[in-house]
Amino acid sequence: MRPNKDCTGCTLCHSRQNVVYPDGDPDSPVAFVGEAPGRKEDEIGKPFQGASGKVLDKLLEEEEVPRSSIFITNTVKCRPPQNRDPTEDEMAACLPCLEEELKDRRLIVTLGRTAARDLLHRQVHLAKDANMITKVTIRGKEIDLVVAYHPAASFYNPKVKESLRETIRITRAYLEGHGNVSSTGI
Repeated sequence: MRPNKDCTGCTLCHSRQNVVYPDGDPDSPVAFVGEAPGRKEDEIGKPFQGASGKVLDKLLEEEEVPRSSIFITNTVKCRPPQNRDPTEDEMAACLPCLEEELKDRRLIVTLGRTAARDLLHRQVHLAKDANMITKVTIRGKEIDLVVAYHPAASFYNPKVKESLRETIRITRAYLEGHGNVSSTGI
């Protein structure tokens, strides 16, 4: 299931330029989920293309994880006005598409508080929850989930990059078939 380019499932359709479709390997065991497209993503139609995407790409490269080896998407497929957080109604409109994208993954990495909240259905505290592995149920299947900082957070706090490096190391383990390290519930 994928929204069509003329999707009108929520009010975000009124302000977007493009529906932002997933990028990367559609068969990857690992999916990175951001909260919503930004200005650059809205222009191009692909997730993580702006400044946050550059940070993510650099960290992936440094940790020797090709961006092409992971699947990258967002909780909503259209940019919220003024880069505000997506509303619950907007996220609910895209949830069937997101669940379809995630249902066969071994690991989901949520980039940012909003993406984690949408999938876990509760608030998270990044300072204590980052890089903790928990389970989430997507369409009846339990999948490992790692809460991670959004790459944009590294603009304001350089320590976030080290946390994201650890996230990418966890990702690499799953890509190499060494995933399912002992899960720690959050």
